[in-house]
Amino acid sequence: MTTQVTIVGSSNVDITALMERLPGPGETVLADSYRLTPGGKGANQALAAALAGARTEFIGAVGNDGHASIALGQLEEAGVELRRVIHRDGATGVAIISVDSRAENSIAVVSGANASVDAAAVNAAGTLDGVLVLQGEIPASGIRAAFDAAKGPVVLNLAPVIELERDYLCRADPLVANEHEAALILQQLDGSEQAATEPEPVIARRLCAHGIRSVVITLGAEGCLVAQREGTDIRLTTLPGTKVKAVDTTGAGDAFTGALAARLATGHTLLEAAEFAGRFAASSVQRHGAQVSYPRSLEDI
Repeated sequence: MTTQVTIVGSSNVDITALMERLPGPGETVLADSYRLTPGGKGANQALAAALAGARTEFIGAVGNDGHASIALGQLEEAGVELRRVIHRDGATGVAIISVDSRAENSIAVVSGANASVDAAAVNAAGTLDGVLVLQGEIPASGIRAAFDAAKGPVVLNLAPVIELERDYLCRADPLVANEHEAALILQQLDGSEQAATEPEPVIARRLCAHGIRSVVITLGAEGCLVAQREGTDIRLTTLPGTKVKAVDTTGAGDAFTGALAARLATGHTLLEAAEFAGRFAASSVQRHGAQVSYPRSLEDI
């Protein structure tokens, strides 16, 4: 039986400029083109979960500007439930993205309405059913309130890394982060500056040793590392990446997290879910943009 995936998080409009190379500090670089597309980590993950086959609801906020319809358009088309999205006075969140010819990117986010998804807004939303997915683009109070209202497992993608109490970090199952984010989260837990130089298997083990039940560290083209606590033991599994020609990695981590949650919601193991999520994310990097790049058919994965 399929279980609900509920995402509480951010919704943005991405303003993406394509260029030969990213500018250095103080430098101006001419871009080849730009586009406006829907984004935001929460909305991206909601779309990925829906396209991966899960019944999905997105809870968040947009502004009363012209960007709101762009931000929610792909979700509406995919059948994501949006009845608990709040329309606020003010601006919809915006991400300003630069992408170079090697598919590297730099991103600056203006929160806009996402800053209102705090504890009061989450508590007002009511019950959060099924597999819950959270990220770091809403206030920490909203994340805490969502954890407290969760009726099922919580997938926490703490990106960007914000301050969150140990008790909440340890309720993640799994905690999903890239290698840089995982090191920052470990620093937050134990204050160790050495975490930034540790290899990923060491970071994963140490995160689990702090009490987190399972950890997935994404490694880009190299795949991902899955750590699971089994009693007093910690089992590590490396899943290789799918080899593709990447043109834009924007939103790939969100594609991974949403697809992972969808597979967990339909009864797959964490390893099975992570393997599928890796293939889903690999499909997305072969096209420009975030949501617009996600595969519309599972046959494409």
